[in-house]
Amino acid sequence: MPGIKATQKLLYYCLYSLLYTLSLLPFPLLYALSDLVCFILFRVFGYRKGVVLTNLRKAFPEKSPADIDRLARDFYSYLCDLFLEMFKTLSISKESMLRHCQMAPEAVQLFRELGEEGKSLILVCGHYGNWEWAGNTFSLLCPQRLSVIYHPLSSPAFDHLMYKMRTRFGTGLIEMNATYKMMVRQKGTLTATGFIADQTPFPERAYWTQFLQQDTPVFMGPETIARKLNYPIIYTSVQRLKRGYYRIDAERLVERPITTADGEISELHTRRLERDILAHPEIWLWSHKRWKYTRPAQPLLQQPITA
Repeated sequence: MPGIKATQKLLYYCLYSLLYTLSLLPFPLLYALSDLVCFILFRVFGYRKGVVLTNLRKAFPEKSPADIDRLARDFYSYLCDLFLEMFKTLSISKESMLRHCQMAPEAVQLFRELGEEGKSLILVCGHYGNWEWAGNTFSLLCPQRLSVIYHPLSSPAFDHLMYKMRTRFGTGLIEMNATYKMMVRQKGTLTATGFIADQTPFPERAYWTQFLQQDTPVFMGPETIARKLNYPIIYTSVQRLKRGYYRIDAERLVERPITTADGEISELHTRRLERDILAHPEIWLWSHKRWKYTRPAQPLLQQPITA
């Protein structure tokens, strides 16, 4: 850990020891702990409860207060599972990883076909299902070298810990500001670059559309880079089959991005994610302040208004 202060190193080793020990718990005990943490977060402390309830009410104005409360409870249960499953990455075996997060045979075949064609690609997904485990499974099964775009955390200790977890099975990380430069540098290598596209971009630099009944800015990184490099765009969805078990599905979203119109790619992957969320809303990240900006008077791009 070169360049990290002694206090941050100490914090890292303390965190790593604690979380590694936690990761050794068998799954039944892990989920019993998750239930306890969920009760504390939701009922006792109400962690981001106002944000979660506001987002759910905005997205589902037709639902009753009881339905919104049930969705919120289900979301907190999923969120606590997600964090403990993420920590499990520190010790889980490859075999167990592939049992708990499988990839649909059709998706495996798709990525292998693209590999045989020598095509690098862009993966687009959302904060839906266990996206952390999905990266592990992809790196274990697919021929492309996966790199995921990320924001470094403000704490060096936490950042190094997350880096260790996310790269354990071979996944690479690319800082957001260096994304295009790194992808150009890797152009002679068979790669897959993963974008979690439901971030909240600056309003003046976003594509604006309707998403979950809200005026929403969409991060344009996947579209902009895909059109420059003409990499196929694959939409990936991480479905929860049951507690602790997931399946990755994948579909070709855009074969030749260079032929698309401005905003077309952003609209396509936003609509696809919305469809997933409407089917299983409890496994999307509702605690994120997704709708904190208003549309500027002259946004960069916006969805065409039809009569």
